[in-house]
Amino acid sequence: MRLTRRDALAVLAGLGVTAGAVSLTQFDPSTADSTGEGRGSGGERGGDGDGDTPPTAVRETMVAAGEVVYPSAVEGIPEFVETYVVGRARDDARRDAMVDAVAELDGVARDWENAAFADLPAGDRDRLLRELGVNTADPVPDGTLSERLRFHVVNELLYAFYASPTGGRLVGIENPIGHPGGTESYRRATMDGGEATDSGGESDG
Repeated sequence: MRLTRRDALAVLAGLGVTAGAVSLTQFDPSTADSTGEGRGSGGERGGDGDGDTPPTAVRETMVAAGEVVYPSAVEGIPEFVETYVVGRARDDARRDAMVDAVAELDGVARDWENAAFADLPAGDRDRLLRELGVNTADPVPDGTLSERLRFHVVNELLYAFYASPTGGRLVGIENPIGHPGGTESYRRATMDGGEATDSGGESDG
């Protein structure tokens, strides 16, 4: 199964974000086009983002989280996640909350593992999220760190996946676009990505 930029744009369209609002020039440099070298180095790689685009380090961390949250057979995660995150960031409040949550996650990784979250092996990323209790936390936008990571990182990623045409086929969602959280197919997810979830990004109305 391969996710594409078109999948991400379909999800964003259901959220009222047009394709024109997600310009390729916003990916500077693009994780989707990178070789993976220098991931997680933040300002060292440049691409700190403009007023609407999340910084490079934030996009890389979201991609790295997606790689452990999504089913292991999924391909095309960098392109899909970056496109979705850039489009989602058109909402100022969501962008700021996502940037703050991701920065805290990266800070914990640097404190506990002496490396940026995106630079850790996938198994260590998964373990770190579990040790933070993200896999069992309730999604609360202004709650504890675990609750905020569940809401702004994990649930945001899972919503994007299962609301996409490709991801939606896994759980038999015929037309999820524009109806976030409105189907019984959305269930609370495990960190293994084996089930769908209510979108943390949508539960605040």
